[in-house]
Amino acid sequence: MRDPAQPKRVYVAGLSHETNSFSPLPTSLRNFEQDIGYRPGDPAGRERALGFPGYGDAIAVAHERGDIVVEGPCFWTQPSGPMTRALYENLRDEVLAGLKAAGPIDMAVLNLHGAMVAQGLDDCEGDLLAHVRDQVGWDMPIGVLLDLHGNVSPQMVESGAILIGVKEYPHDDYRPRAEELHNILAAMADGVRRPTTTLRSVPILSRQGTTEAPMREFVAGLREMETREGILSVTMMHGFPWSDGEHSGASVLIVSDGAEEEVVEALTEDIADRFTDAVTRMSAPWPGVAEAVEQALATPPGSGPVIIADSSDNPGGGAACDSSFLLRELVERDARNAAIGMIWDPQAAAIAADAGVGARLPLRIGGKVGPLSGDPIDLEVEVLNVRSDAKQCLFSDEPNDPLGLAVALRAGGIEIVVNSNRQQVFSTECFTTLGIDLAAKALVVVKSSQHFRTRFDPIARSTIYCDAPGTLSADLSHFPYRRLSVSRRGRIFTADRATILIHAGSGFPGDGKTLSATCSGS
Repeated sequence: MRDPAQPKRVYVAGLSHETNSFSPLPTSLRNFEQDIGYRPGDPAGRERALGFPGYGDAIAVAHERGDIVVEGPCFWTQPSGPMTRALYENLRDEVLAGLKAAGPIDMAVLNLHGAMVAQGLDDCEGDLLAHVRDQVGWDMPIGVLLDLHGNVSPQMVESGAILIGVKEYPHDDYRPRAEELHNILAAMADGVRRPTTTLRSVPILSRQGTTEAPMREFVAGLREMETREGILSVTMMHGFPWSDGEHSGASVLIVSDGAEEEVVEALTEDIADRFTDAVTRMSAPWPGVAEAVEQALATPPGSGPVIIADSSDNPGGGAACDSSFLLRELVERDARNAAIGMIWDPQAAAIAADAGVGARLPLRIGGKVGPLSGDPIDLEVEVLNVRSDAKQCLFSDEPNDPLGLAVALRAGGIEIVVNSNRQQVFSTECFTTLGIDLAAKALVVVKSSQHFRTRFDPIARSTIYCDAPGTLSADLSHFPYRRLSVSRRGRIFTADRATILIHAGSGFPGDGKTLSATCSGS
């Protein structure tokens, strides 16, 4: 047994991608290198990686504990379609090479997503963890930080890794989850814990945030369960519904040590039942484009803008972020004192930037990537602002996420943000750094699903979620699933912020069953 007083050597690496099987955009090495493609020895890449949730949090926590951190590579890019298997394997092998080069370590922390898919490989995380386990043996504590939108497979659990996902959406709890995971792994390295990870799959495809009832109370219930004897961590993985894979769907993860197997299994059943009840009790479906704008315009006057979330075109889930449906509706209604952003259109941004601030010109905006982007819209615009140094807050209190070339345009009573870095709206800086006064607006459309709420709720008069046409439409019954392990002929519950497709019949991995795995530790 090692001396617990001695600093531990901790290997930290990241390989994260939320793969949308229906995205019109491929995923390439260039995408990773433009977003986060950090390899040790690259100072600029390191700064970006340390600001990335999960990877940077794991490193910070290890340093706070007085441990020695061996930094491995960190790869992440915006959600998009499946990458080639060769690309995935190249990135995987870089993580494995970093682990080998680290020399003797006491534990390994991997920041993954849970919904990474490559062509011909549905379960990249399971494959990576199997390779890591083969390389380090069964005595090495391995921990994984997951996005709650991950789809958990039996292979991931069978690796003996400790699996912990964030509980919140917006994902503002990576730091406490990193602390939780580090504490468990450190106790394993010291030989004082031998925990078990238990998986219970829940055959539901759904989408919902955790900021409001009934999910707010559901998350509180998860925290209460963690106070029970022998229960170290409880995660409700919502799954990623636009991933067409064998293991797509929700799941319960419990990390326990000393709790009776029957107690853990009963707890997984309780959580699964509570989650199913919560998502099927949610209220009416989201309005479409015309109805959402009508509701916003009819909202009684008050302080701050009405926010419309264009969730279907959220690049944070794999959409192109260039759809024109809501912009066209605002133009046709001659909306006043409105704003919309960010529309991903590098060509339009470059044309407007070349014209310069104060210029007036005809400009074709959006509708470029595919049918779910709608038709491009031609407008007479005035260029209000041009910036290439603007940033927004990505899980940070300081702006740290570059927007690329960004322009603010005015067309009638509508101010439009167009930019060259494809990304969802996280914070108000997407507008305010370009001189758009959000607090003075009556209506603001954001291309985001849920992460915007952290920064926009304080100024919003109300929030409306819109189910526009798009790659992330809330009506999951429209998507051509082919690889789900059972027929798509299931019960479809229409609910607030989601259409919940519950798989029918038997055959869903782990449906009604639990799977456990234990790593021996040191």
